[in-house]
Amino acid sequence: MAKSSTEFRFIFYAGSIFTCYFIYGMLQEKVTRGVYGNNEKFTATLSLVLVQCTVNYIFAQILMLSWKHEKDNTKKIYYFSSALTYLLGMVCSNMALQWVNYPTQVVGKAAKPIPVLMLGVLLGRKSYPLKKYLFVFLIVIGVVLFMYKDQKRVTDETPGIGIGELLLILSLLMDGLTGAVQERIKSEHSPTAYAMMLNTNWWSTIILTIGVVLSGEIFQFIRFVSVYPEVIVFIISLALMGALGQLFIFYMVSEFGPLPCSVVTTTRKFFTVLASVIFFGNVLILRQFIGAALVFSGLFLDIFYSKGKGQTPKRAIDK
Repeated sequence: MAKSSTEFRFIFYAGSIFTCYFIYGMLQEKVTRGVYGNNEKFTATLSLVLVQCTVNYIFAQILMLSWKHEKDNTKKIYYFSSALTYLLGMVCSNMALQWVNYPTQVVGKAAKPIPVLMLGVLLGRKSYPLKKYLFVFLIVIGVVLFMYKDQKRVTDETPGIGIGELLLILSLLMDGLTGAVQERIKSEHSPTAYAMMLNTNWWSTIILTIGVVLSGEIFQFIRFVSVYPEVIVFIISLALMGALGQLFIFYMVSEFGPLPCSVVTTTRKFFTVLASVIFFGNVLILRQFIGAALVFSGLFLDIFYSKGKGQTPKRAIDK
């Protein structure tokens, strides 16, 4: 009976993560790539991320009140740095959707191990086994195959690397820096995942609030949602799905460990790409399917190779 109950919880958590992030992905594409009224598009990216961080902070606060935890003595500058790089990565990722489709964004963001390895070697002076480099090389080849633009198609697209691709590269760089800062936080202070989520989103909310006010984007956002009120429903739903997804990731990591959670979250990204192709007509050619397969193969190999290496659980921020 106990085994059956454990299996049921695993299936429930995995299904909840799939469902939350499936809806999240569809809503994200709807908001950022949808056309409203007289061919108008939503461009208030900072405001969109602000709503998400605010909802994440509220969820983290609930988690902190629900479970016992030790006092967090982490330096504020660490959380500020983590929040800043996390935000820049998230904003660049959302902005990229104005130029690239959702499958391209997902596959591009799946290449996160690349900057983590590079920054680990260059800044952290870490050494990795040869297998790690081979897995990352597999991901690199897959991304190149997926992103490469055929010459016959460059007439209606920016040749070479466009704005969207550059934003994805910058987003990956920020993800790598975020990981480096969070590794420092965990090694020096060992806060709980809940505390990291709470403080990261708290500082993110402060930074974004200042940003939307100083840039004047808050007025653009208010005007847009007043003209197209259905957008605010999509945005709030998106933020809730993201926060719920993070909550179920916490449950999965705490009960089953980081490896099964990594497998679930990586698998859901693959199916999100397929769903975007089906529901939004983002047609992929054979080369792009091969590239996506190589990227996710590299990710799965990296996940299973890391089994039993004593890694600390991955942070519960799945973008």
